[in-house]
Amino acid sequence: MSSIYRTHTCGELTAADAGKEVILSGWVATRRDHGKLIFIDIRDRAGLTQIVFLPKDAADAYKIAQELRSEFVIKVTGIVNKRPGNTINPKIPTGEVEVLAKNLEIINYSLTPPFEILDEADITEEMRLKYRYLDLRRKKVFNNFVLRHKMYEVIRGYLNKQGFIECETPILTKSTPEGARDYLVPSRVNQGKFFALPQSPQLFKQILMVSGIEKYYQIAKCFRDEDLRADRQPEFTQLDLEMSFVNEEDIFNVFEQLMQKIFKELKGIDITVPFQRLSYKEAQEKYNSDKPDLRKDQGKDFAFAWIVDFPMFKYNSEEKRWESEHHPFTSPKIEDLDMLETSPDKALSRSYDLVLNGTEIGSGSIRIHDPRLQEKIFNIIGIEKEDAQKRFGFLLEAFQYGAPPHGGFAFGIDRLLTIIAGESSIREVIAFPKTSAAVCMMTGAPSDVDEKQLRELGISIKERKGGSK
Repeated sequence: MSSIYRTHTCGELTAADAGKEVILSGWVATRRDHGKLIFIDIRDRAGLTQIVFLPKDAADAYKIAQELRSEFVIKVTGIVNKRPGNTINPKIPTGEVEVLAKNLEIINYSLTPPFEILDEADITEEMRLKYRYLDLRRKKVFNNFVLRHKMYEVIRGYLNKQGFIECETPILTKSTPEGARDYLVPSRVNQGKFFALPQSPQLFKQILMVSGIEKYYQIAKCFRDEDLRADRQPEFTQLDLEMSFVNEEDIFNVFEQLMQKIFKELKGIDITVPFQRLSYKEAQEKYNSDKPDLRKDQGKDFAFAWIVDFPMFKYNSEEKRWESEHHPFTSPKIEDLDMLETSPDKALSRSYDLVLNGTEIGSGSIRIHDPRLQEKIFNIIGIEKEDAQKRFGFLLEAFQYGAPPHGGFAFGIDRLLTIIAGESSIREVIAFPKTSAAVCMMTGAPSDVDEKQLRELGISIKERKGGSK
């Protein structure tokens, strides 16, 4: 699209454009002063174009070009010229041409960057995250976010055609601790009370099934206050999905077809379906893991497998009680209903994980839709009726109004992108990630807040030993 700043991007001019007057805008990637000739490479997200400044043809532009430094933002008007044969650069799409500058405008100046904006530059992760806006200018880094955008396009296109409705659920919600720690947000209007940031949209998406939406999805932000490692962040993105009147096979089919489309569109790879299926018991016995890497067995770079038939419960020896292996809204297998109370250690659940190359990228289950069965599960894991009402009352009440059989799945978009992009950490596919200490190097978050904000929230901070807060 043409504008006052550009007629073309810096990555599209070819020999066919020779003789045209063009306008390019972008950042100065490199500058080479050859005395009576100045060359610069101008860069935007589409690529690079070489600009030539000649004092005899454009004295004013040549004079301004002498000021240029790396990462200045500029606008150039000039004529496209075919490069002489011995100066053609076959490494870039615009390598056959250059632009002979007529006019030059410095739109904005730049400090000297703390590192070179080059894919091959050797930069510490701390420096990259502190100056993330510069790091993102590197093509290698930027390409991961093009990939992310394309994945979103594929996801939405496929699910929309399958009759799913994209629906957002609340970010400020109720704390229902089960699993990882919640991030809590104090309420100013209701002092002493707290919202929680969602670990997943689990309860809301089940309520959407009660609402009759039947096919829901959301590219959802989720938050977990847990220790970090290469495949974890305090905030992450998942594709969340729920369906009514389905069984496991329906959900497997949807996700297998979705993965086929993602890998075809993003990698040009044909993924074979259906995916291999292993029971939890088989996976543990054969691979000593519930997320086995099956690339050797399957012989394809990307080896998918469904892990099914997980135990319904696990025993917490410290608290001397049963806990849900997945979460308390997961349905047991129908044939195991009779052993829930007599032999809970033998009961299997209708939950399933999707594993790719030894990494769990997602999980889901067929849910409990019968309020009586839900109450029984709560009893087994030690959640008394009063406590269940306090924590999950809004869901249990909704179930009193005709809950359909339903099930769902969610997969970590960051984890899947990391594998597809061939990266070693999900930080490489998140625009502004936190460090392993859950700190944002660029903004300095988390940070102190002033006393006025704390007073408005009715919060005071105790001094720690040593005098610090």
